[in-house]
Amino acid sequence: MPRKRKLLAQLSALQNSASFPQIDAVEQLNTTPGADPSPKSSKYFVIEKKDSPQLQEDFFNQPCVSLARAFLGQILVRKLPDGRELWGRIVETEAYLGGEDEASHSKGGKQTQRNAAMFMKPGTLYVYQIYGIYFCMNVSSQGEGAAVLLRSLEPLQGLDAMRELRRASRKAPSRLLKDWQLCNGPSKLCQAFGIDKAFDQRDLTQDAAIWMVPGQDPPGEQDVVTTTRIGIGNTGEWAQKPLRFYLRGNRFVSVVDKKMEREMAA
Repeated sequence: MPRKRKLLAQLSALQNSASFPQIDAVEQLNTTPGADPSPKSSKYFVIEKKDSPQLQEDFFNQPCVSLARAFLGQILVRKLPDGRELWGRIVETEAYLGGEDEASHSKGGKQTQRNAAMFMKPGTLYVYQIYGIYFCMNVSSQGEGAAVLLRSLEPLQGLDAMRELRRASRKAPSRLLKDWQLCNGPSKLCQAFGIDKAFDQRDLTQDAAIWMVPGQDPPGEQDVVTTTRIGIGNTGEWAQKPLRFYLRGNRFVSVVDKKMEREMAA
């Protein structure tokens, strides 16, 4: 597990304050961000903002495809209401270009109440619901109505809390999830990080409950697989556009394109 130890060492270097005490009540994990679930006098809930190298607006302010690739290797941080932090390395993304992109929620440049975040400044979260149950998280980029879907994360810190949140979001008790199963899909990562519709239109550069910090080991060109997006088969030629990006050989990716990886190897 040398690479895992290296990632954890990098994560530790990014953090500058002591970890917060563990609180196991799942209902407290699901408290609306910003709420105060504890007595104000309790020292355990005095949360100090960490002095981490947070990604700023200039990072998000780039074309959609460029941002989707640039996200790979960066770290998403989620602070829970009880003070615990969840850290995950982004390993898979999809670009949705807006306008002419038939698979985008903003196709034709149509702006609605649902997709308003896609037209906001780069770095704005667009969270939408699918099947009336699950949530997916996107980040707006340059370009009218363009955004990047976060598909998979490699969990680095707070895995026990992620399991609690995944368990709480599922209807029936099930077996203990393995590390690679926690965030290997867009809805799974939202469950594991406690992301719901309340996060829609939040600013990643300003929010106290969710932000990003730079990864310490940026992937090279040969580390990135460029392939087609998932679940958009009814969008004609757009179903074949190479707008999904993932880290080659990473076991936390949701869907591996073996054919493309063989071509890269050749």
